[in-house]
Amino acid sequence: MQIPKIARRKARELFDASVDASGRPEFSKAISVADVLIKASPRHTLQILKEYTRLIRLAAAKHHAVIESAIPLDAATRDSIHKSLQQRDGGEVSLECKVDASLIGGSRIRLGSEVWDATVLSRIEHLKTVAA
Repeated sequence: MQIPKIARRKARELFDASVDASGRPEFSKAISVADVLIKASPRHTLQILKEYTRLIRLAAAKHHAVIESAIPLDAATRDSIHKSLQQRDGGEVSLECKVDASLIGGSRIRLGSEVWDATVLSRIEHLKTVAA
């Protein structure tokens, strides 16, 4: 089911009121905006809330990094990557580290929709496609 244009427009207005100057969501504002919306119960409330939460989720994901590596990262490496990502992003970045032995070696870093893949597994997959 598609969301009506008016619901998208209202969700965008609410989203704009919920972010700081750098475009990062302020979760206390987001919760209060959602509460006010539920209490006011305008037409298309459910669709507005769905679109609003989607926008908040996407904005939060832009500032969340996931590091996948074959072995656990030591603190110095993790801190170095974290600082580099913060400089690139221009602000605070939340960090999540995952261990995936199937990567064989190297690491894969995702920040929002950007991916940097320096894993052995990706290189092997690349060689398979080139050789085929």
